[in-house]
Amino acid sequence: MAKILVIDDEPGMRRILDTNLRRDAHVVREAAGAAEAIDILKREDFDVVLTDQRMPDGSGLDVLHAAQEDDPTTSVIFLTAVGTLELAVESMRQGAFDFLTKPFAPDVVRAAVRRASEHTALLRENSALKTAVRKLEGANEILGSSLAICGVRDFIARVAATGTTVLITGETGTGKELVARAIHRNSPRAKKSFIAINCAAVTESLLESELFGHERGAFTGADKSRAGLFEAAHEGTLFLDEVAEMSLAAQAKLLRVLADGEIQRVGSTATRRVDVRVLAATHRKLDERVRDGLFREDLYYRLAVVPVHIAPLRQRQEDISELSLSLSRQIAGEMKVAARPISAAALEKLSGYAFPGNVRELKNLLERALILAQGPELQPDDFPLQPASFTAPQTTGELTPESLAARLPAQLDLRKTMTEIERALIVRSLQFANGVQAEAARYLGVSRSDLGYKIGKYSLHAPSDDLQLS
Repeated sequence: MAKILVIDDEPGMRRILDTNLRRDAHVVREAAGAAEAIDILKREDFDVVLTDQRMPDGSGLDVLHAAQEDDPTTSVIFLTAVGTLELAVESMRQGAFDFLTKPFAPDVVRAAVRRASEHTALLRENSALKTAVRKLEGANEILGSSLAICGVRDFIARVAATGTTVLITGETGTGKELVARAIHRNSPRAKKSFIAINCAAVTESLLESELFGHERGAFTGADKSRAGLFEAAHEGTLFLDEVAEMSLAAQAKLLRVLADGEIQRVGSTATRRVDVRVLAATHRKLDERVRDGLFREDLYYRLAVVPVHIAPLRQRQEDISELSLSLSRQIAGEMKVAARPISAAALEKLSGYAFPGNVRELKNLLERALILAQGPELQPDDFPLQPASFTAPQTTGELTPESLAARLPAQLDLRKTMTEIERALIVRSLQFANGVQAEAARYLGVSRSDLGYKIGKYSLHAPSDDLQLS
């Protein structure tokens, strides 16, 4: 049994079709023309549409387009007294399921409708399966069985379809981008683009151009107009990682997009409409940035409509064994090396570690072990862990501006001394962070891009974590 919409400007033809289709227990609805049919399609769902090709107020192609816009799985059959090859080819090219020429035998129409309803059912079943697979894949990427991570998966399931702005918080390496991708994958925008940008990795002068685009001549080197990421993500999702590092000028433009759905390219006075869902993430406390005047309060409330926090790995250590086993198989597949089991002793060692770099650090340890380990099974010695997690460098007594000044000589070169202190602090923080720049930046209270600039300035050549997940 299917729900059928019959469209014909001849009442007698509608009655004949209605009578014959009801013999197969179909539910039949009638429309006297294209305009009435299009209005009905906006309000009701159908499995099959039978439409006359030529009507006083429109054509069958108009009905086809309306049906496809409402539900692409609906099968449309054309009925016409003008059986031309060109008309048949055009209707089929635009997505019609079948084409019948008047006059026709009732059994022919019934058989065509039966095939069309089966086709619609198959398409809808396939679509439902794809949706289920996408949700399953999205959930599988967020690994773990702790209450904290189960709560995150539940959050994704509830918020994905809403279209609202989401603020994802958590330490570096906890998997904030994975959560953003899972939200996108389970949303109505899943077939459109997911575009991510790390706001801390782009210089302040270029970030606005990257996000909003620019016109030719807007600045030196802008030899042609260029669309930004908001235009590229139209009807999709834009993920703004480390959003707290945006300049106040860029924040003002972002606020306009969230409030009005409009962007303005650098160097242009014209506005452009965009339909983009924004997901944002940061490891910083935005309320503190607002208090310090570094982040707009109105933008903070726009972004934090629905906030979610990703707990650090040290607070969900029961997830480490499951994460280790799953990530090990994934990494082995990506590197095209033999997957190796992890011994119980090695899992116990990993589970007792605090992981200052969170899941990112665990993934790096597993990758190194798979490359360097000699035996058929990964053992505790294949995971050289630091004896303690990352902690701030200890000082003797309380370090204050007054106590520091008391230790200085009577005369000094202030500029040189400040430079030497800054360099020493960066070196020390990198040592305690095991070379992980994002962790060192967090300790120093600066952005990752600022730290990278200073590392280059002082030619420190510190180890990089550019290839690790954010």
